[in-house]
Amino acid sequence: MPVPPDSTDTTGDDGPRLTPAERRLMRELPPHWRSPVPPRWLPRALMMVALGVFLAVMAWRAAGLLGNVITILVISWFIALAMEPLILWLGRHGIRRTLATGITMVGGLVAAAGMLALMGGLFVSQLVDLGKSIPGYYHQLRLWLRKEFEVELPRSNELISAISDYADDIGTRVLSVTAAVAGTLFTFTAVLLVTYYMASQGPKFRAAVCRYLAPHRQREVLRIWELSQDKVAGFINSRVVLALISTVATFLFLTVLSVPYAVPLAVFTGLVSQFVPTVGTYIGGAAPVLVALAVDPIKAAIVLVFIIAYQQVENLVLTPKVSQKSLQLNPAVAFLSVLAFGALFGALGAILALPVVATIQAVGSTYFRRHELVESELLAQEPSRKKKDDHEPEAAQA
Repeated sequence: MPVPPDSTDTTGDDGPRLTPAERRLMRELPPHWRSPVPPRWLPRALMMVALGVFLAVMAWRAAGLLGNVITILVISWFIALAMEPLILWLGRHGIRRTLATGITMVGGLVAAAGMLALMGGLFVSQLVDLGKSIPGYYHQLRLWLRKEFEVELPRSNELISAISDYADDIGTRVLSVTAAVAGTLFTFTAVLLVTYYMASQGPKFRAAVCRYLAPHRQREVLRIWELSQDKVAGFINSRVVLALISTVATFLFLTVLSVPYAVPLAVFTGLVSQFVPTVGTYIGGAAPVLVALAVDPIKAAIVLVFIIAYQQVENLVLTPKVSQKSLQLNPAVAFLSVLAFGALFGALGAILALPVVATIQAVGSTYFRRHELVESELLAQEPSRKKKDDHEPEAAQA
């Protein structure tokens, strides 16, 4: 007798037949899954997915186009946080906040202009002379390395010819350089305006944000705001003070030692050593050591000893006093944050990496609960001497 077809076999005579296992699976599926008609919610779900992808792409493109605006906001935000302690101090002496903000900003600009006026001409002239003297210093260094260590470096004319290959089209880039200068001036002006409004209207801005939050949320937001403000302001101000002290000390030492181009070398050492974590000290100190090495190897050794000694004094004496209210970052975290922000946002990101991470760590230390550590050898930095002494008699008795 012919076997009657299974009722779940929906294929036609010309289509492939279902196996018994496939027919059992079809019987176990829900009825709407076996139906050839798609469910009603499928078109709407596909439309929502397409709309979500479209909005995500548009948001990504908008973030890319508004990169300069975001940069201006971030820079202005951190400058306003750094200005806040002085604005509050002026306010406690009876000066209105708008006027106190203007006094702080104008005072900072006047101080910067005064430093540039006093040291700018000397800095530029020495920097130009240093650029002109680099080939001669390189030639002396090349001869000294070949004589003492038998290390052969490329000739200076070979390096110059290699560099000139990249600078042949410099005349065609005048317009791009002009546009870059104009863009920098626009960004600088925008940063000043946004910083003024952020600092002068700080309480009103915070009040406008808190009006949309419940009372307990308002307290949390204000607490985070105050914490980040204190930490970031202390961090930035302490870095500036330490950079200034390092610059002055390095300048005086190089001047006494008669090392040429003391001003640009001291400024480079002070800024790099404070704003580039972990390796900034070595990078900043390498420049004066190399210049002194081209003049006299003995002077180079003396400069190297000074850089190492000053770093110890700074770590043990200056930093604890200047940075006692600022946030101390783990060196590895700070170095990785600079690399990450530099890769994402360029040189500006590398400069702003430390205050950004300081803010994140300040907020995280407030809201992440910390627990007591368990006793383990993996958590001990060094073996306990007392425990060793306790185990030694036991081992002797055994």
